[in-house]
Amino acid sequence: MDRKWVLGLASAASVMVALDATVVTTALSRIRLDLGTSIEELEWTVNAYSLSFAVLLMTGAVLGDRFGRRRVFTSGLALFTAASAACALAPDVGWLIAARAVQGAGAALVMPLAMALLSAAYPPPDRPKALGLFAGLTGLAVVAGPVVGGAVTEGLAWQWIFWLNLPIGLAVIPLVLRRVPESRGARVGVDAGGLVLATGAALGLVWGLVRSDAAGWGSGEVAGALVAGAACGVLFVVWQRAAAQPMVPLGLFRLRGFAAGNAAGVFLYASLYGSLFFAAQYFQTGRGDDPLAAGLHLLAWTASVTLVAPVAGRLVNRVGARPLAALGLALQAAGMGWLALVATPSVPYGAMIAPMLIAGAGVSMAMPAAQSAVLNAVAPEQIGKASGVFNTGRQLGGVFGVAVLALVFGEAGSYAGPAAFSDGFASAIAVSAALSLAGAVAALAIPGRQGAPASAAAAPVLAAPSR
Repeated sequence: MDRKWVLGLASAASVMVALDATVVTTALSRIRLDLGTSIEELEWTVNAYSLSFAVLLMTGAVLGDRFGRRRVFTSGLALFTAASAACALAPDVGWLIAARAVQGAGAALVMPLAMALLSAAYPPPDRPKALGLFAGLTGLAVVAGPVVGGAVTEGLAWQWIFWLNLPIGLAVIPLVLRRVPESRGARVGVDAGGLVLATGAALGLVWGLVRSDAAGWGSGEVAGALVAGAACGVLFVVWQRAAAQPMVPLGLFRLRGFAAGNAAGVFLYASLYGSLFFAAQYFQTGRGDDPLAAGLHLLAWTASVTLVAPVAGRLVNRVGARPLAALGLALQAAGMGWLALVATPSVPYGAMIAPMLIAGAGVSMAMPAAQSAVLNAVAPEQIGKASGVFNTGRQLGGVFGVAVLALVFGEAGSYAGPAAFSDGFASAIAVSAALSLAGAVAALAIPGRQGAPASAAAAPVLAAPSR
């Protein structure tokens, strides 16, 4: 077996999936005009992907361990590729939203198993380097997404951001079957009850938030969705306490680093994804940029991930996760707050560079720190489960961030013109700053360096209850 093939193919699949999480942002304005969508439908174009990705992420890892990681990985790639074609062929926004949800399901099978296949292929001494390269390429795809989306949308059409996945998927799938060996993990059952309840909780709460502007907070639809979502959330906690093989071992949350790191991560990604949803639209609808220019203008914010995150990752071991996570989220809050103050249709781009650089540097500091806090809090054999919980929280945080910021935008602005859009954008970004600040407060609860490394004694927290 050539391990480089495993690294290359896993990275190619991961880049394709990660790119689709952000590539659509600079195409949103064109999608809105071409398909005649409302802001509510535009939200679902983004959230349908993130929501199905989030709730199926841990199930995807379990299915791979049980039925074969290569088999489930290629199935996920095939599903993702087919759904990409369906997105490109969408005649209306309903079709597009449904296809995006299927894309997210495919992504949930690809991402955790790409890392599992890499871990199985590389021995422990070589594994960190391979995973670091894998993570770096994935992060680069996230950063490049808005630029790629803008270039493709302007040069061809927004449908081509999805068509581009077809040649990649069709090339990677047969190579995976030929070059990547099959591997399996522990055969554990799928927590079907937990999956249904988690999906119901997330969908109910997000549906209520998204529909509140159009239907009204007092409507039966919104109230019913919120009550149903909250009820599913409570039942999910009860179910996880009783399940023999729970999706989320609740005992982990008794570990302060795990709980605080996850809370900081949820606020971080709620602020980040919510801001990104509106930023590319602001440059186009509020300032009159074309899609490519909008993507390039966002680089002042997003490109810092490639520069600051690796340095922050190394500093975590020296200074601990708490100061980097708290300071990073505080910087993100400062940058977003500053951006909210200057965002007008006539503001020069130069006046926006400093706040975007500050926010981007803050995000890049907080990202590795929050994840390190979570992983350092658990025993080594539970790192996979802890990582799954963190990444699920990241996706759900993004879903709620888009929903909350869109709700604020609808109250303060509209798509009626540059001034109306800028008013709504400024209010939404101010809320993004508040979310970041809440994350900074949560990060202060992360233990100091002496409390971060997990000990063997932490392992029993995750033991399944006896039946």
